[in-house]
Amino acid sequence: MPKLRRAVAWFIDFGLVIAAASLLAVLTFHRISALVTDVPELATRGGFDLLSSRGDVLDASTDLGLSLWDKVVLDVEEAFAALVVVTFLYQWACLAFLGRTVGKGLLGLRVTPRLSRHAARRAAVTTAADVAVYAVACVLLIEGQFALSVLAWVLAVVLFLVNAVPVLLPGRRSLADRLAGTSVTGFGLGAPAAVEPGPAAPTRSW
Repeated sequence: MPKLRRAVAWFIDFGLVIAAASLLAVLTFHRISALVTDVPELATRGGFDLLSSRGDVLDASTDLGLSLWDKVVLDVEEAFAALVVVTFLYQWACLAFLGRTVGKGLLGLRVTPRLSRHAARRAAVTTAADVAVYAVACVLLIEGQFALSVLAWVLAVVLFLVNAVPVLLPGRRSLADRLAGTSVTGFGLGAPAAVEPGPAAPTRSW
C-alpha cells in the first residue's frame, strides 16, 4: 500500500532522528556531569563569591547555584538546537544530493524535482513539523515558561497533523510537498500518466 510505504519511510527517518537525539542526550549528560563534579572550579568560584559577598553566605550560595543552573540550562538548549540543525542538514543533504532520504530510499520512494531550493524548503518544513517546534516547547518549559510551552506543544501537534494528514488524501502531498513544490514518487506513487491524444478526426473534403 502506498500510504503504508510512506508511513514506514517516515518511521525509519524519524528513528534516525531519535538516534541523533539519544547521542546528543548522552553528550549533554556528560557535559553536565563534568560541570557539576568539577570540584576545584566549584571551590574556587564558591570561595570568590563568599569573599565578595561581605559575609552574606546565603546570597553567595544562591548565586553559585543559579550560575550552575544557568550553565546546565544552556547545555540542554544547545543540545536541542543541535538536534534541529542536524535534522535539517540530514533532510536537505539527502534530498539535494540523492533525491530521497534513507527511509524513502529503502522503500523505493523518491522526492521530485531534485533541486537545491526545493530540497531546502522541504527540509525546513519537515524539520519544523517533526522536531523544531517540539524543541522550542521543551526549551520554554526548561526556562519556566509553562503557558508558552503548552501553546508551543499544541502548535507542534497541529503542525505535525497538518503536514502528515494530507498524505492520506488522494493527492498524497504533505504540507512540506506543497510548500516546496515537490511530490513523492515511486512504485505505486507515480503521477498519473498523461492521456495520449486520440487520432485526429478526418477532415471533410468538398
